[in-house]
Parts: sequence; structure tokens; C-alpha cells
Amino acid sequence: MQEPPSPWGGLLMGIGLGGFVDGIVLHEIFQWHHMLTNHESDKTLSGLELNTVADGFFHVATWIFVVAGSVVMIRSWRQGRMSPNLPFHLGLLLGGWGLFNVVEGIVDHHVLKVHHVRDDLGGPLSWDLGFLAFGVLLMVVGWLLYRRGLARMRRRIARR
Repeated sequence: MQEPPSPWGGLLMGIGLGGFVDGIVLHEIFQWHHMLTNHESDKTLSGLELNTVADGFFHVATWIFVVAGSVVMIRSWRQGRMSPNLPFHLGLLLGGWGLFNVVEGIVDHHVLKVHHVRDDLGGPLSWDLGFLAFGVLLMVVGWLLYRRGLARMRRRIARR
């Protein structure tokens, strides 16, 4: 009997892709913050260089999560498990993105205080809290989609 795929592949990919969205959109396109802007300003050349290197290491870490998720998914398929359906996979991607936001938001914005969502503003707390709320929303929507997809796959297995 075929089993549903492991959820770990999609979840790890979601964590990595969520990190890429954060790094590409907030760090590079909007330039609201970099990894260390609360400790080292990006307004000087040396500060910008340090923050750019830190952003690069951050992107390496997110890339590793995506690769790890891909490896887990491929191993799952090689074990003869089912391919994920769209709600299952999309739910895990969104859930992983939300998990990334919540963990990164708590650790980097509140515990370590290395940066805020908007380091260019005087009162960034509302942006940090909004980032956490968006992460929780992604996790809830992701969980609901994942559960719907899993239920569909289980019904398909039961019909065989």
C-alpha cells in the first residue's frame, strides 16, 4: 500500500523559500533592513559591506533548507510514497514560510535584536509584530491546506 509523502520535504523547502522572500524582498529590494543593521549601520561603506556579507550567509542558510527539502522529497518518492497533491505541498510551503517568520521574528527581532523589519523607522515594534502575525497566519492557512491535501490522499489510498 502506498503511503502519503513525508511532510518534511515541503516544510523544509517552505522554511528556505520564506527566508529567500525575506532576504530578497526586505533586504535587497525594499532595503528596509539587513542582517545586522541594529548593531552595524548600513549607512557607511564598511557597515554596508558587513551587512551584505551577513545577508549572504543568511542566503546560504536558506539555500541549504531548500536543498535539504528537495533531498527529503526525492527520497520519499524513491521509497514509493505518493507524490504530494497541490494542497498538501502548498500547505507545507506556506506553513514553512510562516514558521520561518515566527522563529526569525522572535529570535532576530526580539531576543538577539540584530535588526527589525523596518530599521529605517523610529518605532519598528508594530512592523515586527505585524511580521509575526503574518507568520502565524501563514502557518494556520498552511496547516489547513496541508490537512485538506492529506485527507484527499488518504481517501485515494482507501479506494484502492
